[in-house]
Amino acid sequence: MFERDHAIGAGPPRRMQLNDEAADYVRELIMTGQLRPGDFIRLDDIARRLGVSTTPVREGLLALRGDGFVRLEARRGFVVAPLSIKDIRDVFVAQGTLAGELAARAAATMAPAGHAHLAELQEALEAAAAAGEIGRLEALNHAFHRHINRAADAPKIAWLLSVGARYVPRRFYATITGWPDASARDHAAIIAALASGDADGARQSMSRHVSHAGELLARHLERADRPGTTTPPGATS
Repeated sequence: MFERDHAIGAGPPRRMQLNDEAADYVRELIMTGQLRPGDFIRLDDIARRLGVSTTPVREGLLALRGDGFVRLEARRGFVVAPLSIKDIRDVFVAQGTLAGELAARAAATMAPAGHAHLAELQEALEAAAAAGEIGRLEALNHAFHRHINRAADAPKIAWLLSVGARYVPRRFYATITGWPDASARDHAAIIAALASGDADGARQSMSRHVSHAGELLARHLERADRPGTTTPPGATS
């Protein structure tokens, strides 16, 4: 949903550093509720799933420790840190404010060719959603938001938005109920506001879209916290 580091048509993204890949993978397990607060993270299991040694996994977990996603406990190892539903909603409120400001600025700067490209991306996105092509849908959704963020010509705001994007599960996009549909349906109001140069409308539409995504993730995590769920991959309770 937010700014990332590759674009549609550029071919597959270059593989990131192994420790960054491990950090991203574990972070997304946490953000989708597959790893829960208090779970012990098994380095060997994560390494096996990623096809790497345990060294980059440990380095990635140390990075996540600095970000507050995990704790390192004596005689136990890495454990998922507390993460409340309120935390998730708060992050997306902040994300919505930043993304809304970028959309408002893009409304004043985007050229007709930019509007046409955005419409093309949305058409392809809706087709991917209808076909159930989740990977392509996520990539097109990224391209949609990236196009708006770049048109805003506000690199510092875009950078701040990218910092919070670590809370957005990418690898497990389809596991969040309602996210694929929201990507296809929520964009119409954003596109209309941008096309008419309505900065306030673009701000409000984008902010609502991001807040909606946060609410869907919060509900997903609330369901994951209910009793009767199974032990997630890479963890022991």
